[in-house]
Amino acid sequence: MIRRTIVLAAGAILLAASLAGTAPVAAQGKKIVVAIPGIPPIYSVTIAFVAEKQGFFKKHGVDVEIRPFDNGTAAARAVVAGDIDMAWSPTPPVINQVSNADVPLVAVYGMPNPDWVIGTTEAGKTCKDIVGQEVGVDSINGARSVALRSMLTGCPGVKIEDTKQIALGSTPGPALLAGQLKYAVLHLDDLAEIEHQGKKLNILLAMKNTNPTSHYLIMVARKDNLAKNRDAIVRTVAGMIEAARFMQDPKNADTVAEIASITGHNKEVNKAALKAFLDIDFWAAKDDGMPRDKIEAVAALMKKIGSINPDKEPVSYDKFVDASIWKDANAMVK
Repeated sequence: MIRRTIVLAAGAILLAASLAGTAPVAAQGKKIVVAIPGIPPIYSVTIAFVAEKQGFFKKHGVDVEIRPFDNGTAAARAVVAGDIDMAWSPTPPVINQVSNADVPLVAVYGMPNPDWVIGTTEAGKTCKDIVGQEVGVDSINGARSVALRSMLTGCPGVKIEDTKQIALGSTPGPALLAGQLKYAVLHLDDLAEIEHQGKKLNILLAMKNTNPTSHYLIMVARKDNLAKNRDAIVRTVAGMIEAARFMQDPKNADTVAEIASITGHNKEVNKAALKAFLDIDFWAAKDDGMPRDKIEAVAALMKKIGSINPDKEPVSYDKFVDASIWKDANAMVK
């Protein structure tokens, strides 16, 4: 009897040790609040909802709350203010913030390939026809606004000042569909929705052609918060990495399309959009999504087009990017 009790006790200890080796160690109970752009959220940040719904944050031992903002620029400002721990924000405006005001933001993960286009529902138009027209953007100096300015560098003689920007948050696509305006800065999922509605969209300019070295979204945190809560932030990025890999597997397309309903699109549109985004390697799954050449090219372009003040220099890559967070997160995923 005594021997049996000893054997059972030893077995229980081994089982407990085995479970301890596989379960994630919680990040000291710290909740990480992640801001995302768009109400409803833009399609690109589906990655955050996949990480949440598939349990990848929980798997890596971190409690994450996703909080939508009107746009990514506002989300970055909330991080600077200390109201939010991390944010997915458009790279150009963030670089402008850091360069112009030396705000203490550091980039930890990225989406390197912008999908921006300038589209119109009118036939036979060229980029020069945008002069004097209303153009749907998210907010003045927001991501779509900066994208508009950048793409217009590919239309000789036309500047952003020649247009009338209309701030519509994440809804320029629906406004275009409803006939409220004729020109807008759009995402790939906007194109999928317009096609699904049976309307013809004419693309005047595409970022991939006018600015091939551009960079789209960056995940940022305050430097002091990163130092204080590094473990929880690494675990949050690990959840995002796992989500990116999950989204790339074709057998998960239906699941991703269901989760992406948060954007307001139906499942058919979401599946079409998912394929379009994957075709341009939108979500970084094999690296940190922050290539030096792209980050530096964006900074140089912002200086060139006047978004960075004349008396300021663009933030350097090494000051802006902390590559160690992704490396530690990736090791955790593996």
